Amino acid sequence: MKKARYDINIKNFLPHRPPMLMATVTPYLDQDSVVTHFEISENCIFLDSKGRLAEAGLIENAAQASTAIVGQSYFDDEDLEGSGNKLVGYISAIKKVEIKTLPRVNELLVTKAKLVSRYDTGTMSVCTIKSATFRNDDLIVDCTFNFLIHEV
Repeated sequence: MKKARYDINIKNFLPHRPPMLMATVTPYLDQDSVVTHFEISENCIFLDSKGRLAEAGLIENAAQASTAIVGQSYFDDEDLEGSGNKLVGYISAIKKVEIKTLPRVNELLVTKAKLVSRYDTGTMSVCTIKSATFRNDDLIVDCTFNFLIHEV
């Protein structure tokens, strides 16, 4: 059982880089759940013409946060810099997505995800994860994803 990690730099554990990196701070991560933060900047590629984070950006934020739960199991406990990063993850299904509002530039999103199920086959994992994104404690996105994560 992996112990909880606090204040990790998630970019070390995701293949994404700006401008596609949609989760920038990870205050908490354990074997079943994660919490990430993302402050929407004006150079975000997912902004609509009104300066709001578009639906695709909200889904990408939730997906990146979610994959940290299973993805961390492919790293050694001592690997706090992500030097063993040889993972690729795919959204195999969006089972549910409810978007209640589109947040604006400079707003902070807090995304919380929880592992529902997981099946491992050697160097590959198939999992289902539920995710909720909040702005000022208000739920703005509710998602359930299936992911395929594997080593390359």
